[in-house]
Amino acid sequence: MKKLETERLYLRELVMEDKDALYNILSDPETMQYYPQTFDEVKVKRWIQWNMDNYQKYNHGLWAVILKNNDEFIGECGITMQEIENEIVPEIGFHIQKNYWNKGYATEAAIACRDYAFNTLNYSKIFSYTTLRNIPSQKIAKKLGMQTYKIFEKNDENQIAQIVFNTKQDKNRSK
Repeated sequence: MKKLETERLYLRELVMEDKDALYNILSDPETMQYYPQTFDEVKVKRWIQWNMDNYQKYNHGLWAVILKNNDEFIGECGITMQEIENEIVPEIGFHIQKNYWNKGYATEAAIACRDYAFNTLNYSKIFSYTTLRNIPSQKIAKKLGMQTYKIFEKNDENQIAQIVFNTKQDKNRSK
């Protein structure tokens, strides 16, 4: 079932049958270089189950990113609830298969997720966070209109949290 659709992609809920395709991404050291560790098969299964639970609890999670032209699974992108210094906030995250990097897919999927967060879920703000070393993800956050919110420590490393506000809601507040 398609959850979101863009010009080149559609996003759908992850299912256990995605395990092998997702494992190829999350077990790759280069793809996961800014993450605390790569994932083994057990952790990938838990990851998918966590997202399936999030769909029930929040009506969102990370979704499979699929190329429209050939139905190829190229990654995951979506909205999860994350803790940033004792505050639980909606956060856009993604992992894209490395042979699809620098083609705009992560940005395209993340923009669709940002718009879904604002227009369907009615969040007033959405975040992204990553290590200070992860410049590519920070550039995508800027393309989403995000600005630096704060620097904090998590997993023994400095992280940067970025934020964008729902300008439609801000305009409605000023009326």
